[in-house]
Amino acid sequence: MARFIHRGSKKAGQAPGTATYIGEEREAKVIISRFEYDEADVAQTAPDSVEKCFSSLESQKISWLNVDGVHDVEKIQRIGAGFNLHPLVIEDIVHTGQRPKVEEYDSLLFVVLRMLQWNDESQEIVDEQVSVILGPTWILSFQERAGDVFDPVRERIESNRGRIRKLSSDYLMYTLIDAVVDNYFSILETLGERIEELGEDMTENPKREDLQTIRHLKRELLFMRKSVWPLREVLGSIQRDESPLIQEATRPYLRDVYDHTIQIIDTVETFRDMVSGLMDLYLSSISNRMNEVMKVLTIIATIFIPLSFVAGVYGMNFRFMPELQWRYGYFAALAIMLAIGGGMLLYFRKKKWL
Repeated sequence: MARFIHRGSKKAGQAPGTATYIGEEREAKVIISRFEYDEADVAQTAPDSVEKCFSSLESQKISWLNVDGVHDVEKIQRIGAGFNLHPLVIEDIVHTGQRPKVEEYDSLLFVVLRMLQWNDESQEIVDEQVSVILGPTWILSFQERAGDVFDPVRERIESNRGRIRKLSSDYLMYTLIDAVVDNYFSILETLGERIEELGEDMTENPKREDLQTIRHLKRELLFMRKSVWPLREVLGSIQRDESPLIQEATRPYLRDVYDHTIQIIDTVETFRDMVSGLMDLYLSSISNRMNEVMKVLTIIATIFIPLSFVAGVYGMNFRFMPELQWRYGYFAALAIMLAIGGGMLLYFRKKKWL
């Protein structure tokens, strides 16, 4: 549950625009990579200093500068100063507990996303904040750590597939958002398979461990819902905004990714209903199993009640009981007990209670 709570106590009492890193403690080196391209040419570099990043401002080509690691606040501030970013933007970049949002600053568009990935080892969703800044001919993206879902975008830039090198920087921003949203579908596919498998297992053999699995699935779906719902507002706002940074040629693609977001939200809500149904199925299965056990015990007790009566009668130590002196009295009593038990079993089977 800790990942649902973003601790911001470090910011208490600080002035707005104060850049203070809030997130997991990291010691990894900040990695900067850059793509510069137009329709005819592409170059991928790894600037070894912050100052070399600023050449993107003077280039006529489309430039994508990606920064892996926002824990080095001083370096983020230097990059921000070079690209003339607003202090509030820098503050939001290093405060990694932001919900998805979009804000416009002068000639810049600032978008915050939650990038989700499925961890097979821990069997849970791992998230990180991705901050994307759209400029006239460049894109800045800031991630908490190395490793992302943008490899297909990089491959399209390198191989010149599709429209990515023919259109402007706003289309590149769309492709980054689309890559994040497309990965949501992969996570939903994984969760859907787990829900389906769990439902089949519970139908045949519900176990106590299934209850913990249901709670885990509910927590993952709630976490995903918290990440996706605000994204719908972000994309809707970008579509309605008349910012000159967003060209008319890109708006249909933004509407498409908006539709994908609505589809994801619908799927998440459906899965949440299915998981709630699994909880009902678990409780119903446990109740049915208990009922079956109680039915068997009740039938056994019902059969032994008359047998106990017969045994109790002939277990009394009265002196004058005719059957006690009868040579075959013992066997007759056993035969009566067997006849009563067998008759009751036949009756129960005829009534389909067995």
